Amino acid sequence: MRALPATHAIARNTVREALRSRLLYTLVFFAVLLIGSSALLATLSYVERERILQDIGLSAIRLMGAIIAVFVGVGLIHREVERRTVYTILSKPVSRTAFVVGKFAGLAATLWLMVGIMGLAFAAVSLVSGAPLGWGHLAALALTCVELALLVAVATLFSSFTTPTLASAFSLGVYLLGHLVRDLRDLGAASDSELAERVTAGLYLVLPDLEAFDLVIPAVHGLAIPPGEVAMGALYGFGYAALVLVLAAFVFERRDLR
Repeated sequence: MRALPATHAIARNTVREALRSRLLYTLVFFAVLLIGSSALLATLSYVERERILQDIGLSAIRLMGAIIAVFVGVGLIHREVERRTVYTILSKPVSRTAFVVGKFAGLAATLWLMVGIMGLAFAAVSLVSGAPLGWGHLAALALTCVELALLVAVATLFSSFTTPTLASAFSLGVYLLGHLVRDLRDLGAASDSELAERVTAGLYLVLPDLEAFDLVIPAVHGLAIPPGEVAMGALYGFGYAALVLVLAAFVFERRDLR
């Protein structure tokens, strides 16, 4: 139980540190700008203007959130090691696992705050433009938050043992493959090669299926989104993130910080 106050303190400090990042505010500014400009872009089409507006808005939130998760997340642990502040933290009754979990929780909370800000901008533009809002949009934002938490866990894992440059490359690779892995599995299943089928099926089992968190199209088209589908997506995302954090803690516990 003693780890909980330490984890909370590290998370709180991570939030404060992240909120001082210029990169964070720059990306959020561009996201809000893109959401606002979606109203102008939608006027270029004679049909489905409201859907185009909301498609651009929700996609901008997902993309900018992912960029923040990767490029801020990969420096979480490396920055502390480089500044040697990690030695001061770990000299106190703080385990390395609590340190890793606290860093993850702090950035995840910061990202959810940013998604809330971008979500408010999206809602404002939608209301001004007369585009309808409903449960589907809230569900899409909720699963976006789950996806970003998973990406933060992945970035934390790579940050625990390598440099920010390599961690960024690895995290972006997981992000891109996570959106393609479902299609790769289907292509492998449809191919005549047993090896290709096994490889793509293996990738699908190991890599996160990030398409499971994409509810943009159902939301903007007003399709029914069962709460159970959202709950299952959240369970899958948080479960996967927990496994990645366990691995990150395991790696960081055995890392030589000297």
